Amino acid sequence: MPHRNRRAARWRLLFALLLAAVAGVPAAGGVASAAGPPSYLTQEASFGRGAVTNGWERVERYLDTTAGFHAEDYPPDGRGDQTGQRVTYFGGVKRPYSGRFLLYSAPGWDTGTRTTPVLLVHGANDTADRAWANPGEAGGYGCGAMSCPSTGLMQYLSARGHRVFAVGFAHMQGDNLMQAQIVGDAIAVIKARLGVDQVDLVGWSKGEISARAYVSSLKPSWGRAYAGDVRRLITLGGPNGGYDYPYAHGWAHDFSVWPECGGKVNAPSPHSHMTCYGLYTAHPEFSMTPSGGYDDYPGQRQMLARWDGVYGVDGAAQDWYTTYYGGQGVYTAGSGIQAAIDAGSLIKPLHNAGVPASVTTYLLAGGSPDVVGIFNENRGPSDGVVLIDSALDTTGIAKVGGKATVVGANHLELGWNTSVAAQVSAWLS
Repeated sequence: MPHRNRRAARWRLLFALLLAAVAGVPAAGGVASAAGPPSYLTQEASFGRGAVTNGWERVERYLDTTAGFHAEDYPPDGRGDQTGQRVTYFGGVKRPYSGRFLLYSAPGWDTGTRTTPVLLVHGANDTADRAWANPGEAGGYGCGAMSCPSTGLMQYLSARGHRVFAVGFAHMQGDNLMQAQIVGDAIAVIKARLGVDQVDLVGWSKGEISARAYVSSLKPSWGRAYAGDVRRLITLGGPNGGYDYPYAHGWAHDFSVWPECGGKVNAPSPHSHMTCYGLYTAHPEFSMTPSGGYDDYPGQRQMLARWDGVYGVDGAAQDWYTTYYGGQGVYTAGSGIQAAIDAGSLIKPLHNAGVPASVTTYLLAGGSPDVVGIFNENRGPSDGVVLIDSALDTTGIAKVGGKATVVGANHLELGWNTSVAAQVSAWLS
């Protein structure tokens, strides 16, 4: 080839590569080019193969430097601390600052054949590892069944060509408005890495609230509005209509929380005082509402809504009336559910803000109230924690793509039940 023709060919190739980069599509033999993450995000650490567990390919830690993020309160006895490998991911810190988050990447994140990547958003008192990749990490019964599998929705979707990511929050019971900003941050990183414009969101339980808050632009005064970058939102056992389980079954619920009764669960109490084995004690650190200088469970009260007008209250429970409506009972005292709702529930604000029609939304409920080790929600059809009517509530959702109830799955099985996984994959496809 003459020198002039070779030079022209080189220019044609360079021009084609530039066009491919601008268009955000892969050039021959390469990957899509994209700008880096937003300037307010700093990647602080990255852990690759050999340094991560539970089947993930890599985990990165990011810091959002936006003013407004703050350190949230943790229960002083350590029950809300990060555990296991997450402590390493968070730089050895068991109580991380809420502007930090983890981004998990599944095998095939860069080679999957599905066009739109998927971001998984875990729920309360959980992690991306246990929720999506290793339901058995917490041991027996930790997945809602007598025996727990070692793989979950992450592996199921990855094996079917989906490019899967998951977010890990610093605070497992944290403020959903801050966590909604973190969801947006994770999406921004994924878009920059893959050169895509949109992702699909799968939110489980409390994670659905932060995912929905993001697409609805429900945000703190200092927060960023929705960036128009979500194609589909899938909710798994999400309290779209709110929940009142801790108040409707307060006595039984409190035994799993109150330390004098042997409780160790990282969950809030509807009571400020309780008698255990003859000892009347106060624990403001476990309160659903800010109390005694503590506010350890903001994300829980943000999910509250009253269902007593539909299903009543569990009248068989000790101190049932004062637990739900407030006051001093025989063994307990508390301010009641309405005071907690008034302290910051997000259910009505989410309904009012609405999910935009550009985000096709799918709602899935579990139908088996048989979660091992807890008093299951029995006032109406439920997954053991969230009423089916709430999980399938479409108030404020402009475009509903589908609804489903998986009869054989309880609340804790929604991240790994094969029927749930198949339905999620079908909706994503």
